[in-house]
Amino acid sequence: MPTSPDQDRAVSDLTARADALAKRTARPEGIAPHSAAVNQAYRIVVELFGGVLIGLALGFGVDRLFGTNPWGLIGGVLAGFALAVYMARRTANRLMAQAAAEQAAAEAAPAPRPGPQS
Repeated sequence: MPTSPDQDRAVSDLTARADALAKRTARPEGIAPHSAAVNQAYRIVVELFGGVLIGLALGFGVDRLFGTNPWGLIGGVLAGFALAVYMARRTANRLMAQAAAEQAAAEAAPAPRPGPQS
């Protein structure tokens, strides 16, 4: 089937855009494959500690402002812990969904066909 020059140009533009996207999204060679998992684990740990520390600071501020020693501090720590667990769970769920999507995409990818042997 003959193609027009406009179609050829559109195909070449699309190919160039796909190559540019593949280049932008490719993992750098120097980064170990497990480093992304380690980074996400550190993120979850920081969320857990950060939530508790922020709750501690807010509770301390409430105690100073209203003179409710130690109830503001206790409430702040508990609220911070609850928020930290919620944020960590949300991050873990997002990571599990991302891993499941990557696995499904890998399973759905067609197997490479063997080329003609020379």
